[in-house]
Amino acid sequence: MLTIKEVAELAGVSKSTVSRVLNNKGYVSEETRRRIEEVIQEHDYSPSAAAITLSKREGSTIGVVIPEIDNTFFGEVLKGINEAADKNGFSIICCDTQNDGGKELKALSMLEHQRVRGVLIAPAMGYGDRESVDKLKAALARLDVPVVVVDRDFDYSQWDTVYFQNYESGFIAAESLIRAGHQKIGIIQGDMQLKIARERYRGYEDAMIAGGLKILEPFVLKGDFTVERAYALTKEMLLSGDRPDAMVTCNNRSSIGFIKAMVEQGLVVGKDIAAIGIDQIPILDDLGFDFSCVSRDTIEMGRMGVRLLMERMQHPDRQRNIWVAPCKLELKGSEKGERPGRLDG
Repeated sequence: MLTIKEVAELAGVSKSTVSRVLNNKGYVSEETRRRIEEVIQEHDYSPSAAAITLSKREGSTIGVVIPEIDNTFFGEVLKGINEAADKNGFSIICCDTQNDGGKELKALSMLEHQRVRGVLIAPAMGYGDRESVDKLKAALARLDVPVVVVDRDFDYSQWDTVYFQNYESGFIAAESLIRAGHQKIGIIQGDMQLKIARERYRGYEDAMIAGGLKILEPFVLKGDFTVERAYALTKEMLLSGDRPDAMVTCNNRSSIGFIKAMVEQGLVVGKDIAAIGIDQIPILDDLGFDFSCVSRDTIEMGRMGVRLLMERMQHPDRQRNIWVAPCKLELKGSEKGERPGRLDG
């Protein structure tokens, strides 16, 4: 006679997933349930009392997989997740993938063994091709729990998602600089393998076209959402002797890299080059430096991720749910090309 472990191996799932089917309790996708039932019927499996009670030891832990734990943006998202999880009686296990797809798969494997009840994930990679998506889908399928994708939506995604108005943020940032009277407007792109970076650049591009302005390639800096890359590219541009009237920086870290290079060259953001960044940088406000930005409620994004996860646990067969965090334009002066404050050492 088969054991529950052997049933799980034949069905390609975990023992806890088989137990949920046997007890008719907890989330199991229809496809997985059907596969397990076929194995049971084919081998005339009769569960033991121990197997039947296994699923009653359900945990109260949620897995959280994020790409940059040291990024203040993800820190605030995590704050919202932790707050909402605690209110619902759950604790969290947080994994930092450092934008590494291999580490992401290892983290998901670890969460599988921890028998988490659900997973919130901000993908480490862009997953713009089916092969990469299939690897991620397989890893998530082995978990066989509800999943919510946070912030980094991607092509071919089928899961509940919390993301940001990326296109709109790029458009609004560029449009605001155009309205301020600037014509030579550059941008520090994000990692273009990520859908969010492509959407932000597309928004910038469409705003420039709508404003009748040319996109000048020397001022399109091919960043990757890191401080280091934004700093190096900005410094190179400034040393070339040709600089734009204004810049759009595509995330908080790109903004910091841009500011760092400006300060190093003795230039003032908002006077020598106007700028609007995507995402707020709280420390700049604390220092009294008025840096215009397109912001979002990052803590609420975390809360909403948990809310969607709870709803999926209760209603496993409902249609995919997508919640979009709206963007908010915060003009503080750096968009004008005037001196809103000094950050020049």
